[in-house]
Amino acid sequence: MAVDILMPQLGESVAEGTIVKWLVAQGSSIERDQPLLEIETDKVALEIPSPASGILTEILVQEGETVPVGTVLGRLDAPPATEIISRVGGAVVRQIELEPSGSGHISPLVKKLAKEYGVDLSQVTGTGSGGRITKKDLLDFIAKREVASPPQQEPSTPNEEILPLTSMRKTIADRMVASRKTSAHVTTFFEADFSMITKFRQGRTLTYLPFVIKAVAGAIKQFPILNASWEDRGIVIKKDIHIGIAVALEDGLLVPVIRHADRKRLMELAQEVHDLAERARTKRLAPEDVQGGTFTITNHGGFGSLFSTPIIHQPQVAILGVGAVQKRAVVVDEAIGIRPMAYLSLSFDHRVLDGATADQFMGKVKDILEHADWEKWV
Repeated sequence: MAVDILMPQLGESVAEGTIVKWLVAQGSSIERDQPLLEIETDKVALEIPSPASGILTEILVQEGETVPVGTVLGRLDAPPATEIISRVGGAVVRQIELEPSGSGHISPLVKKLAKEYGVDLSQVTGTGSGGRITKKDLLDFIAKREVASPPQQEPSTPNEEILPLTSMRKTIADRMVASRKTSAHVTTFFEADFSMITKFRQGRTLTYLPFVIKAVAGAIKQFPILNASWEDRGIVIKKDIHIGIAVALEDGLLVPVIRHADRKRLMELAQEVHDLAERARTKRLAPEDVQGGTFTITNHGGFGSLFSTPIIHQPQVAILGVGAVQKRAVVVDEAIGIRPMAYLSLSFDHRVLDGATADQFMGKVKDILEHADWEKWV
């Protein structure tokens, strides 16, 4: 049975994906659930398992290409199946009949590109099944056509190195610029004493981040306007507290989400943070892991940074930055003492929040971090 491997729908708002790498060569055999290819979207990067055992007979979308959801990525020759196979978070396959030679089937994407570039498709030779014109065929034709008049580029020098822009880096760039254009960014800074938390952590395998998550969730309960989004119909306050945690990757970052963070104990939060971060770095996040966040925390202090003015993760209205916890000389009860201190920054959307509310929220976060009875939340 020949099956199409389609670009899956990796989230409600995801319209396209990029092929990062084919993990199996064309013509090679593959077992069911063996990793088949890596796909990257603006929200997640993950490996797609093979939906069946068989032979990868065709690769129609090459590495580095970005295509819409539903695009045929390749074809697998698998044993006959009695029903459509659909794997959550993976490729979707369907039984097909190979097109007869010269059928001239052209995908909507190829038609769209041909129109944009003014290409007469009758001049393009198709290499797909039955002579079908693939996106690669069209792009190769365009590239050859433009060889005679290549675009002018600035020459590189021996003192320069050009790093190609990955799909993730391009997406991050677009999203960050769009966020700055969308929200009226303002950042406020507070300093928190982590003495109580440092003492509580002794003998326990806990980082500082679960405490910050717990403090933020507690403060949101008193200031729910921080857990909102701006929409044309008004300011939408979310009842559930789903906190996104920015995870740094080799070529960018992802923001997996801890759902109902206010309902979880410290050890639960610590375990979930570790699990999400590990799966983000190994490209094993599922689409639902990065959706539905209502507030974001970025722990830039993990790399030694003290201050940050983070950019809001749309469509949220605020993001909290956590600086490095360092021992500093501070005034305590009219005397100089050495305390583990950290700077906290809150970038917020001034369309939704005023400075007074943002500062009151941060004051509550600070108060929880410094005075909470952590034993009851362990």
